[in-house]
Amino acid sequence: MKRMKRSTLVIALLALLVVGGAATWMSRKPADKAAESATADNKAKDGAHPPKPALTVTVAKPEATELQLTLAANGNVAAWQEAVVGSESNGLKLAEVRVNVGDVVKKGQVLAVFSPETVQADIAQSRASLAEARATAADAAGNAARARTLEATGALSQQQINQYQTTEQTAKARVEAAEAVLAAQQVRGRNTQVLAPDDGVISARTATVGSVVSAGTELFRLIRQGRLEWRAEVTSAELGRISVGTPAFVVSAAGAQVRGTVRSIAPTVDPQTRAALVYVDLPNVLQNTGVKAGMFARGDFELGRSSAPTVPQSAIVPRDGFNNVFLLRPDNHVSQLKVQIGRRLNDRIEITSALPDGAQVVVQGAGFLNDGDLVRVVDAPPAGARPAKAAASAAAANAAK
Repeated sequence: MKRMKRSTLVIALLALLVVGGAATWMSRKPADKAAESATADNKAKDGAHPPKPALTVTVAKPEATELQLTLAANGNVAAWQEAVVGSESNGLKLAEVRVNVGDVVKKGQVLAVFSPETVQADIAQSRASLAEARATAADAAGNAARARTLEATGALSQQQINQYQTTEQTAKARVEAAEAVLAAQQVRGRNTQVLAPDDGVISARTATVGSVVSAGTELFRLIRQGRLEWRAEVTSAELGRISVGTPAFVVSAAGAQVRGTVRSIAPTVDPQTRAALVYVDLPNVLQNTGVKAGMFARGDFELGRSSAPTVPQSAIVPRDGFNNVFLLRPDNHVSQLKVQIGRRLNDRIEITSALPDGAQVVVQGAGFLNDGDLVRVVDAPPAGARPAKAAASAAAANAAK
């Protein structure tokens, strides 16, 4: 019994010792951690272990760059003038069509030919009628001349003499009428050939061989002199910035680019849209196969040049729907700043919002930074260096972070 009591007592004492030791160790662990943390903070303050930069970057100051002042507009491309070539003959059969859509023609060139047989027959008939009238007129003139010689002898009465003279005048009038009819038939004969009214390009054709058309029927449409124009719509508020002779740069929906010049400005403004048409002359249609009449096109009017602060394009970081730059602070930390951008020139972008005096913006590596990051600044690489190295270095530093 005594042995059992002693064994139980020894076990109980050992259990108490284990519990007490565990409690002591647990209570000391937070204190040791706090001490270690305080020691680390003290070492950081003493400069033993300075914080590591988040990224190695390059910086640049905004530069004043001369940029083009432009005014954007939209509009349609149309023919400068489109001539309608029609038939002047009536009831003739179209025998030959010599041109098609897209053909370049010269003024006076034959475009189509009507069958001339009917007109030639009418011309022959008119010539015969003219010859008959001239013969009649010659006979009447002879009779009138003889009557005038007998007037003094009294062999003919005055009434008879007047009749011979009237017959002479009537015969002359019939000759003139026959000459007019012949001239009209000759005009019909010339109209059997449809001629181009001006130099240009055929834009439409409705002429069909074998068809019988009436006078005035449209056969062709012609873009006069091959000239096109861009009819740009400009608001009344911006209209005063444009004048005749202003250069314009036009881009069609197909991507074709062409330069033109303002020829005229509409004298009125549409009361519904409050916009006016500005007519821009475009070069010859044959030299710009990508620009066609009827196309929609956008363009810019070049209004002059001005100086503006610009930064490299890689310095602009789009985030959350805004454009941002990162400014380098004296302590090598960066500050994120929202900016407004404007015109572009090659790889530089205009900053329209205000920047602090002496600001330096992060260029390479800006897209990997956050507001307040510590950075290490290095010189920009040479112009021929590959940008892939800088991007790989930035990505590696960001991953190490």
